[in-house]
Amino acid sequence: MPSLLEISRRSIALAAVSTIICLLVYVAVQQSLRTGANDPQIQMAEDAGRALERGDAIDKVVPAGTVEIERSLAPFLMIYDADGHAIAGSGALHGRPAAPPPGVFAYVRQNGEERVTWQPEPGVRLAAVVRSTPAKPAVFVLAARSLREVEKREAYTQNVAAGALVATFCVILLFAAADLPAKNQRPTTND
Repeated sequence: MPSLLEISRRSIALAAVSTIICLLVYVAVQQSLRTGANDPQIQMAEDAGRALERGDAIDKVVPAGTVEIERSLAPFLMIYDADGHAIAGSGALHGRPAAPPPGVFAYVRQNGEERVTWQPEPGVRLAAVVRSTPAKPAVFVLAARSLREVEKREAYTQNVAAGALVATFCVILLFAAADLPAKNQRPTTND
């Protein structure tokens, strides 16, 4: 019969492996959800950039209407000049044109594109894709949408992973308890 020390070592090792597996599964699913949140914006920013490069008018490239980004799940498109000032756009934060931090434009100016999680104010988180374009006066195209529903899915995934971990710990404890020698059990002899 295994000793208490052996059972403890085995249980701790199983708990550590279970924790690592649950953590890896959670991170993989969370990253898949988050990077997938960029997909519509990638297409929107690329299409808008190409349209501007072809010479299409800015008012033809930017969708009509205004998306209230503090409330809406709808994607929106913004066009900025070389100084990062909004030229046109369909996204507004409390009625004003939305603009990411200036560091985003500096990065895009050097690298051509950036995919970023942008939080213009507490409670408003956006998946944004910003691209540079050689068209003038437009220099930057930003396409973004709310992460509200994606973050709900991430929270659900976190809860499922935590529940799976707790259930695994319970199973480990049950098996460990089954391995423990009974307190009043007397050794058997072969007389």
